[in-house]
Amino acid sequence: MTEQIAKMRNIALAGHGGAGKTSLAESMLFKAGVINRFGRVEEGNTAMDFQPEEVRKQQSVSSSFHKYTWKKHDVLIMDTPGDQNFVSAAVTCIPGADSAILVIDGVDGPSAMTEVVSSCVDKYNLPSVIFINKMDKERANVQAVAEACEKNLKKKAIIVQLPIGSDSNFKGIVDILSGKAYTYGSDGKGQLSEIPSDMADEVEAARSSFVENIAELDDTLLEKYLEGESLSEEELIKTFRKGILACEFSPVLCGSATKLIGIDLLFDFINNALPSPLDRGAWIAKGKKGEDVEIAPDPNAPFCGFVFNTIVDPYAGRLSIFRVISGKLGKEGNFININKDAKERYTQLLEILGKEQKPITEALPGAIVAVAKLKETFTGDTISNDKYITFEAPEPMPPVISFAVSSKNKGEDDKVHGALKKIMEEDTGLQLKREIETNETILSGRGLVHIETTIEKIKRKFNVDMEISTPKVPYRETFKKKVRVQGRHKKQSGGHGQFGDCWIVLEPGPKSSGFEFIDKIVGGSIPKTYIPAVEKGVVEASQKGILAGFPCVDFKVTVDDGSYHSVDSSEMAFKMAGSIAFKKAAEQAGATLLEPIMKISIVVPEEFTGDIMGDLNSRRGRVLGMDTEGSKQVINAHVPMAEILRYAPDIRSMTGGRGTFTLEFDHYDEVPGDLAAKVIEKIKAEREE
Repeated sequence: MTEQIAKMRNIALAGHGGAGKTSLAESMLFKAGVINRFGRVEEGNTAMDFQPEEVRKQQSVSSSFHKYTWKKHDVLIMDTPGDQNFVSAAVTCIPGADSAILVIDGVDGPSAMTEVVSSCVDKYNLPSVIFINKMDKERANVQAVAEACEKNLKKKAIIVQLPIGSDSNFKGIVDILSGKAYTYGSDGKGQLSEIPSDMADEVEAARSSFVENIAELDDTLLEKYLEGESLSEEELIKTFRKGILACEFSPVLCGSATKLIGIDLLFDFINNALPSPLDRGAWIAKGKKGEDVEIAPDPNAPFCGFVFNTIVDPYAGRLSIFRVISGKLGKEGNFININKDAKERYTQLLEILGKEQKPITEALPGAIVAVAKLKETFTGDTISNDKYITFEAPEPMPPVISFAVSSKNKGEDDKVHGALKKIMEEDTGLQLKREIETNETILSGRGLVHIETTIEKIKRKFNVDMEISTPKVPYRETFKKKVRVQGRHKKQSGGHGQFGDCWIVLEPGPKSSGFEFIDKIVGGSIPKTYIPAVEKGVVEASQKGILAGFPCVDFKVTVDDGSYHSVDSSEMAFKMAGSIAFKKAAEQAGATLLEPIMKISIVVPEEFTGDIMGDLNSRRGRVLGMDTEGSKQVINAHVPMAEILRYAPDIRSMTGGRGTFTLEFDHYDEVPGDLAAKVIEKIKAEREE
């Protein structure tokens, strides 16, 4: 069993959208003989991008899984999305892998999203390899891209392969470690060949740099190196792998996924240099008292697993994808969901192979498998049949844009809500909330494309038609003056009449104080039993302010006098009196409009800070301060929500996709007078329509 686990590899393909992760996965599956036809992203026929939304967009929108065998090693590859709209799916899957291959465009180099996924890989202490793809493209350059990776990803990059030829003449690879060269025909088959004479100096320089970098990782080797002794290939290979497993550096490989150049060398590198589940070692879980507990990949230990992905299928039900951390599973059985304290039963153990699922009879530590139709289990849950321990789930990436969503067809609001809840089971990057004041359902995500793709998925999976619109801003109203007024309700009809009479003082309260009600009735001018009715009348009336019908906040109402009738007074009459009093007071108390102010935290490379600051000023923003985070600047500011509803595409265009931000509600503040008048006019016009 241990030997079987030692020959397992779980690899996440991560990096920027468009760098060629799906094409690399396709070439690996084709080269290993798993698929017999080489699909292309632009033709919509790859093994990994099979969802209709992915075929149409020609990009990955969720993580997909497949497996190949090479020289008796079983390798599972996760193809994760790199577009910022869908990168949340990569962040939740990366912890399930043992290492990552960062796929980088040979021309464009690393981008903002490469930095995001790379920092996630580093957070989980996973070894990473840089695979520079598209070496057959004009201006592709291994040296320049490796330097850019080292600078932007904050990790030493050691070149271990050099390209033979460039642009359309790219035809092979020199392996620095072995000193061998390989050239490739149009069928993608590598042939051992001589190192081109014009590359001799370049290869020698790369070899010297490689040996020096590896020697620095081991004191004994460094001593030998400095004394001029030559280091054996065995010593270099051993220290090289040790350095990779310790995450000391990222080795740099190169190739062309679509031309199948370098794929066989990548296979050998994965087998020889990247970690098995045994190399990754124990996972750290939390015990019942919050203490750290080590869970080793031991097949004889009790079963423990971590669910890191969910696929929702309207017909097959929910598919939970998890990694076996310890112990083993048979083809059917039970376990406990520790997070929900719920017993779960499964009747079939599955292996995910692209869009297919294959039943299997056993899963050992390190295996990534799936089971269907678990009742209580979702992404981020720990499953086990032993003691109480939980694995920490990765935090979903915060949403950056929100839209109001509604049903296209009347009377289908419940269907919409149900479909959204289901789709959120598989996409942790979405958030849903109900905005009471504006009576809207708000769906938040990573970008407009993310939200639109979600709507498409819901239509396809659950046959529910939805539309989106910019959410309304939940304004509030408050008061500036103190006034005292009378509210009197008197109605006479046959039999009992209705009589309620109260005097109230309405005055402004401190910021964010909400509403306060004070009873100052003396001498029983209003009986105690009717005081709560006055308060109820005030509260209900204050839900619709006089300026634009928004809830009123930050005010105080004191009831200090009134009168009653022993027969005609009732709770209903005093509630009406309270409501009348509030409306009258509101008209005299200098009502003013408040708007929600958001706290925004923007992370950008230093060269963009001027543009960002200028833009924030134009949005009525107030910069609170700046911090440094590595090579980037963090700008903290307060900005009115109304000015920042569609900020995500704006910051993308200002920073070339290299700026990120988080947003949270902070407080309410007064809308400037001239602007308030325009807002009130616009809202009244919309309501009349």
